[in-house]
Formats: sequence, C-alpha cells, structure tokens
Amino acid sequence: MTFKSLSDSTVLSNGVKMPWLGLGVYKAKEGEEVEFAVKTAIRLGYRSIDTAAVYGNETGVGKAVRESGVPREELFITTKVWNSDQGYDSTLKAFEASLERLGMDYVDLYLIHWPVKGKYKETWKALEKLYKEGRVRAIGVSNFQTHHLDDLLQDAEINPMVNQVELHPWLTQKELREYCSRHHIVLEAWSPLMRGKVTEVPEIVRLAEKYGKTPAQIVLRWNLQIGVVTIPKSVREHRIRENADVFDFHLSEEDVAILEGLNRNHRTGPDPDNFNF
Repeated sequence: MTFKSLSDSTVLSNGVKMPWLGLGVYKAKEGEEVEFAVKTAIRLGYRSIDTAAVYGNETGVGKAVRESGVPREELFITTKVWNSDQGYDSTLKAFEASLERLGMDYVDLYLIHWPVKGKYKETWKALEKLYKEGRVRAIGVSNFQTHHLDDLLQDAEINPMVNQVELHPWLTQKELREYCSRHHIVLEAWSPLMRGKVTEVPEIVRLAEKYGKTPAQIVLRWNLQIGVVTIPKSVREHRIRENADVFDFHLSEEDVAILEGLNRNHRTGPDPDNFNF
C-alpha cells in the first residue's frame, strides 16, 4: 500500500475506488459551517466526504459539493440510513430523502448506521436493491461487530464492502480488522482522534516529537499504515489542512507496534451491543 497524497485510494471488493482519507462532518452545523468545511476540504484536495441522515447536514454537504467546482464524479460521498428508518420499505424511502437533501442522483457509499436488532437484515435487502439498481456505487455497514457481520452474511446476497467503526489507539479493533480482511470488507475509522484525547497520551506525544508531527497526524498515519480508511472531522481550516498532512512520513514497524500496544478496549462512543437510539 502506498500513501502519497489525498487522492490515493483503496479498492473495494467490487472494484470501486475509495479514498484512504476523507472529511467527516458529524456535528458540523447545517448551513454555513458545514458548507465551509466541505468546500475547504475539497479545495485542499480531499475527495471523500462522510455524512449521515441523522447529522442533519446533508443539504449543506450537497450545496458545498455543487459549489466546489470539482465534478461530482471525482468525489466520493457517503451517507447513512438512521435507526428509526430501518426496515425494507422505510430504508428505500429514507434513501430517496437523503438523495433529495443532497441534491444528487446517486451516492458512492450507503451505510446502515447501527445494527438495530431485528431490522438490519431487512435494511440490508433494501441496500442490495439500491446497489443492483445502480443508485449507490457501494454498500456497507457501520458499527457492526463480528457477530453482527456473521449474522448478516448468512442471508446476504452481496457482502458489505465497508464497515465503519470507532477505531483509535485505545480501541484498535484487531479481531474485527482481521475478520474484515478475511471477508474483503474495508474497515473505516470514525473518531480516529479519540475526540481530541490523542494529545493526552504520552506515547503518542513522544512519537509526534520524534517525527516532527502532531499527535493527530501520528494517529492518522497509523490508520493508513494498518490499512484502515480514516475520516477525521473538523470544521476549522487549519485542522482540515493538518489532518491531510500525513503523506510525507512513514512510521517504523516498532512505532506502529507502540500504537497497537495502547489498546484498552475503551470506547468514546456507544457500544454496538448496548445502544438505545
């Protein structure tokens, strides 16, 4: 794997290219804030933008994409079906609503946001239909653990191409990474910077000093080197720029091992086996 620029991509199981590094817009406010973040990211070379219906900012993302000056086909746009919309017919309806808000006629990646018990299999059937119809270029899941994936794969016609999960040095997800690798599912990290706590971990701070980088850049580079797509979120230009400046250095195997060794199975977000939303 080579990581030389923001345009570098991994290849999903169906041959679709997905950028290794993108912009997440969780909690970016609809309107000027999210539009500024997306336009800034695209201007700086980002080609992947990750949103979701529940974020409430799909309209702003779509507007920023249209006004960016970059052709739609050069961008990789992800959105997700929310929990209350899961089920076969309701997912199809939710997808149409997302497309309308985005002002697009397709998305590059559509994900099931959380593994809602008793619903995610029917939801997956809807995603398969959208994929077969060419309405989405790739389909996947988010926050699925190995047992969720085992259950889904029993009845799936098409395997998920992506699994987006919380992943960072305190939650390295090694077992899940190995599982997804065996099943040709690309793993994608949300909250890769531990909600800013990477600056508080002495080992990460020491590596940042060693490489002349920030703690955030060390962790994002680690994501890439272990083969995980990453989507750090920010609405500030200097952070969006900083997060992209990870292509001019390489972590040694020993330093990758140091980061792997920080795992404590600690989540900053909800547990996929215990959520009530």
